[in-house]
Amino acid sequence: MSSFDRIEKAILLRAPIERVWRAITDVTEFGQWFGVRLNEPFAPGRSITGSFEGEFKEENIAKYQASIGLEPAPIRQPEPNAVFCTVEAMDAPRLFSFRWIPYGLDAECDPVREPTTLVEFRLEPVGSDTRVTVTESGFEAVPTHRRKRAFLMNDGGWSAQIENIKRHVEHA
Repeated sequence: MSSFDRIEKAILLRAPIERVWRAITDVTEFGQWFGVRLNEPFAPGRSITGSFEGEFKEENIAKYQASIGLEPAPIRQPEPNAVFCTVEAMDAPRLFSFRWIPYGLDAECDPVREPTTLVEFRLEPVGSDTRVTVTESGFEAVPTHRRKRAFLMNDGGWSAQIENIKRHVEHA
């Protein structure tokens, strides 16, 4: 296993576990902090479709890629109402997981043949607060020509998303 196989981010939220669980597993709340409008409720085995809010600006992504040592690469705007993820598990209030195509904006990504990675949200009470650990694993199966790019883009994405969860839960 290389260093490009697993992303792990953790954050302590000042909220009870039930509140954090709702923010992560209710599609409306998930969409508010993630920036996506999802079309159906999460349920194990269900493919969830949705649309990202706004358009991704290629020049901003290219600047970000250069800042983390990647060669800027073209992107493809996501189709409206495309499959966002497929839910793997919902074990309230401790584990929520899904599979998706990592960094699916990559113009070199083949959504039909691309293997998925596993995203897990693990919740743990810490007094009256909640520790959230987000892991994404399985990058070793991503085609070699885009593995490092998918890993580093999602690594930065999860760093931002756990801060979005914190703002959403603690200031709602």
